[in-house]
Amino acid sequence: MRIGKVIGRICLNTTYETLVGARFLLVAVQDRFALAGHPRKTAETLVVYDNLGATEGDTIAFAESREACMPFYPEKIVPLDAYNAAILDTVSVTLNI
Repeated sequence: MRIGKVIGRICLNTTYETLVGARFLLVAVQDRFALAGHPRKTAETLVVYDNLGATEGDTIAFAESREACMPFYPEKIVPLDAYNAAILDTVSVTLNI
């Protein structure tokens, strides 16, 4: 599981039938420097499936790969690479550099 900040939403014209009722978010992955309040050293962004209602500016915890599909298993088969598992209130990180 990794942590990211929601920077936008993805609009789809059509969607896979098992994914109806939620949305896709554009998420900037937060590295340890960003979590400690320093400038982010990675430029990685990705699309995350969200059915929890995260909005722009929220910090989220997301699962990737096979774990992203596990909340739907075995009832549905869904084509996901990343899934919003939690909306985080606070994150506390101390760097020992």
